[in-house]
Amino acid sequence: MRKIFGDYGKAGWVVIIYCFLLFYLYIALINDGTNVLASRAAENIGCQPADILQANGYAGIIAVIGYIISGQINNKIGPRLTCGILLIISGGSYIVCGNTGSLIVYTVFTAICAACLLSAGYVAGGTLIARWFPKKKGLVMGYVTMGNNTASATFVALYTWLVMATGSIKTAVIPIGIAAAVLGIIGWIFMRNNPKERGQNPDNVSDEVFAEEYCTEEDDGGWTIKKLLKTKEVWMAAIYTGLLHVCSIGVMSQLVTRNIETFHMEEGSAIMMMTILAILALIFSWIIGLIDDKLGTKRTMQIFCAWYAVAFVVNVIAAQQHQESFLFYFSIFMISMGIGGSGNFTVSLPASIFGRHGFDKINSVLFPIQGFVTAWCFVIDGAILKQFGNLDPAYLLFAGISILVMILVSFIDEHKFNKDYIAEEKHHRLEQKK
Repeated sequence: MRKIFGDYGKAGWVVIIYCFLLFYLYIALINDGTNVLASRAAENIGCQPADILQANGYAGIIAVIGYIISGQINNKIGPRLTCGILLIISGGSYIVCGNTGSLIVYTVFTAICAACLLSAGYVAGGTLIARWFPKKKGLVMGYVTMGNNTASATFVALYTWLVMATGSIKTAVIPIGIAAAVLGIIGWIFMRNNPKERGQNPDNVSDEVFAEEYCTEEDDGGWTIKKLLKTKEVWMAAIYTGLLHVCSIGVMSQLVTRNIETFHMEEGSAIMMMTILAILALIFSWIIGLIDDKLGTKRTMQIFCAWYAVAFVVNVIAAQQHQESFLFYFSIFMISMGIGGSGNFTVSLPASIFGRHGFDKINSVLFPIQGFVTAWCFVIDGAILKQFGNLDPAYLLFAGISILVMILVSFIDEHKFNKDYIAEEKHHRLEQKK
């Protein structure tokens, strides 16, 4: 069983569960929650839902500044404290977003909330994953990104119920914001920055394996901001994973609305469809993580991108029928695999290329670029919705992006700066000579 599900130790599983919850909150509050928040925030403010979508896009771009700041804080105080601070701020910001009557205030606090939640998950959480699971990060990210899919399966329904139970979005956002702050406090108390602080080696390997197959030097890799910005692999990893996130968030943030307007589903059925898709995605997160560990991140990404491109095209073909059909359900099944896997690569690819040594420094530069690229998903959805009245052109664009990433990722040297993989290869060569 341990070979199938992974042997990470009790402390390692605590890290995985915590990061799972970080990813849950990020998807719930920033992405899928817009299925509920967009229309009701628009009512509060007196604008169109498309204006809220575009405001979310601009907020995501502004949030890049927050990623940069959070990255530097993470370098100074470590991921444990960084997560705690960011989650408390994000909880308060989200409450403001649901209560404001100003589009400017909404945009500013959405930017703060997005910056804090994404930085907690990907900057601080990504650092935890790279430090604790440098070689097993593929399957670990499969588990962690189940948080994304669990949020997709549960949060829209939960959010809708909260709005109905409390009578308005203004009160519904309060328990959600408090939950984010509480998670930050819990992590602050119980998390640890490195496995050594819990008496474990990275990947929970034995002392013997660690000495033979890992780089035992605990340094920062010699990275500086200037050096990282001049390293093409930083840009490649950031842009390629950011583009895949554009596709997934672009789909999930408007999935309920699209299924209602394009396929004429009832709201309850559309929410149920999103829930079913997300449950399927839970399985695919684990499968893609398993494939990542077996075949490597690069090959897994190529397979994934080809599948994703076909899924988008099939969905657009199904949309021409303007009703539920076999093609519609088949495309939803295919998209569920994409939703389940795209988040895996956000940490897995950078961790493969650079390893755990100095990952906090590396991610402080890489993630703002990644986040800037990802933020354009809302701008794309909003602009295309305004121009064409539906999201078919966006889905075709996402298909093209997937094909482009599939081609470009083939040029990456997957373990170029990864000291643990270099040490393992050196050990294997010595073993072969004996």
